[in-house]
Amino acid sequence: MRLTTFLILLALLTYSCTKKKPVLEVDIAIKNGQVYDGISESPHSFTVGIEADKIVFFGAEEIIDIKAKTVIDASGKAVVPGFIDPHTHTTQDLNDSVARHNLPFLTQGVTTVINGNDGRSPIPVGRAMKLWGLSGAGTNVGVLVGHGHVRRAAMGMENRPPTSEEMQEMREIVTKAMEDGALGMSTGLYYTPGNYASTEEVIELSKIVSEYGGVYDTHQRDESSYSIGLMNSIKEVIRIGAEADIPVHISHIKALGVDVWGKGTEMVALIDSAKSAGIDITANQYPYVASGTSVGGSTFPNWARAGGQEEMIKRIDDEVVGLTIRQEMRDNLRRRGGPSSLLITRSGNPDWIGLTLEDLSQEWRLEPIEAALKIIKAGDASVASFNMTEEDIAILMAQPWCMTGSDGSAGHPRKYGTFPRKFRKYVIEDSVISFGRAVVASSGQVAETFNIKNRGQIKEGYFADIVVMDPTTIRDNSTFEKPEQFASGIDYVLVNGEVAIEEGRYTGTLAGKILKRE
Repeated sequence: MRLTTFLILLALLTYSCTKKKPVLEVDIAIKNGQVYDGISESPHSFTVGIEADKIVFFGAEEIIDIKAKTVIDASGKAVVPGFIDPHTHTTQDLNDSVARHNLPFLTQGVTTVINGNDGRSPIPVGRAMKLWGLSGAGTNVGVLVGHGHVRRAAMGMENRPPTSEEMQEMREIVTKAMEDGALGMSTGLYYTPGNYASTEEVIELSKIVSEYGGVYDTHQRDESSYSIGLMNSIKEVIRIGAEADIPVHISHIKALGVDVWGKGTEMVALIDSAKSAGIDITANQYPYVASGTSVGGSTFPNWARAGGQEEMIKRIDDEVVGLTIRQEMRDNLRRRGGPSSLLITRSGNPDWIGLTLEDLSQEWRLEPIEAALKIIKAGDASVASFNMTEEDIAILMAQPWCMTGSDGSAGHPRKYGTFPRKFRKYVIEDSVISFGRAVVASSGQVAETFNIKNRGQIKEGYFADIVVMDPTTIRDNSTFEKPEQFASGIDYVLVNGEVAIEEGRYTGTLAGKILKRE
């Protein structure tokens, strides 16, 4: 018996030593890197094999022999799923024959952008998606239908409840958008005309989105103390989620302005309580202390915008109404931290760029509010509004329901630097969250939240949206003074299996796909 057992073991050993490993031929193999799969926060020393637009192998090469046409050596690098940016303003870029490459995002490692945020989207959504699909894009693109533009299509800039006919038109627009593949509906309840809508109006439309399996994404009504207050605004989001039976997502969550600084812990407690009660609530955040808005958006009262620009200017110049407007603007400017907190980043007048509202008021010898009104009457100007604290940013970032989102738009460094900045400052330098957590919050968790199928993970059968990044050199180079500076430390970016960034340089490919809700 002992001899027989020995001979069997010897035969098995001989067979295993001489047996050849199975061979898998692929287009691209990524080897020798530390691979984060987008769900687990721990890395794997695995090889990734890609054939056409899919991941066909993810594992150790001890069990298989990978033969690849192209090998990417990721020694010393991190291999991660392509980042999914849940909040961008890329509709104009996608309509541009040059900017449709979405290079500011690709160079950050972003392979999918979601637009139509803040209640602003193309109407009809389906037509825009079709055009982008035909013209091509550097990244994948998902779209939300914007409540503000739905409302504007049905009833203009009127500050009143909709008629039954207007409400029905809004229902039909939202229904068509969801049937065309929108991922959900966004609101900008701080902005006009979304600000004129009641909570009940939003719930009514959100119920339609819920029926199609979509998500409710919101720039909430108040991030400060402008109207109902920050905490009541979060409660409104929670109510919408409960009554419409829909997942709710707060875009660029923050405590904005001196009246709410230090509220981060209270915000977390409220959201955690809602989650314990069964509300599916999440958020995204950009890693900057300054938001991006306009002089008018940060100071001018929304009620005075009703009826459009002409009516607005009449109110400004009215002796009685104008006094009320100016008094509210003074209080709004106080909330923001004063005229020195508003830095002009984009304007029709290039001489204003790089100056603060305080600089211009002194140059023009005007009270800051009168200087702001002069800018607003001239067509307004974009600003970086320095209105948050690092303490609140860190508290919110550390929550398991908080993801990464750029709110990327022209004139603010976040369009070019959000994701690298989060890794450099908040992971590597400040240790607010781990590297693995930052990956999950930028990929797999976003895909799950917005119901994006087969993306956001490095997994066999998933689309090959993959980034090879260098943790030692990852860096945002964009600043408030020079916002259009590409990031560094992103060596390779693959979109649907095609190499879009190779050794840090754009290859010219437009491999993005239009992603529709399934």
